[in-house]
Amino acid sequence: MALIKKHEQQDVEELPQFDTLEDAIEFFESDVDDEMKDYAVEEIAKFHNGTKYLISYINNEDADKDISTKVATVIANIDPEDAPIEEIMELLKLNNAYVRNLAISILRDYGEAIKYYIVKFLIGDDRDLRIFAINVLGDVNFAESRDMLLELLEKEDDVNVAMTAVDYLAEIGEEEDIALLESLKERFSSEFYVEFAVDGAIKMIKG
Repeated sequence: MALIKKHEQQDVEELPQFDTLEDAIEFFESDVDDEMKDYAVEEIAKFHNGTKYLISYINNEDADKDISTKVATVIANIDPEDAPIEEIMELLKLNNAYVRNLAISILRDYGEAIKYYIVKFLIGDDRDLRIFAINVLGDVNFAESRDMLLELLEKEDDVNVAMTAVDYLAEIGEEEDIALLESLKERFSSEFYVEFAVDGAIKMIKG
């Protein structure tokens, strides 16, 4: 592991230059200050499978939040084609809300590259993942976002998932979607707040 010199003002700071991912990880896991750990995070991300290691770091209940935020920022800025999107999506399954939000923030930055994975979650059996997928979908706003929400609502039988979709459809829906929205009142007639949510969405769509 070679050293390179970094000049800042009049101070000279030696930064390690890593030949392998293992070297970079070893340095990251050593007892160095936060600034050096941030540097190591950036270097780790340059290696093959380095981002997978970084995802595994934030998927740890003992992970430092500041470092995890740095990790999320670095991963969000890499080419989506090189990103471990499957592993990032897995973070949405965690109970840790902070880590889930980091994952969502990363995925939002990837835009169109995550469309396949959003569809995968939307048609999955896990209610919570369908809700997370809708949240990401609403923020990324694909050209097909409206069609994806309508397709979900046509068959969704979980009221929480459906109302999450209704909230987003209120922002991007069209008047021709109102009939489908009205049908939700019948489908979820036992849920008192559905009528309120649906009527609110319809009012927004009508402007």
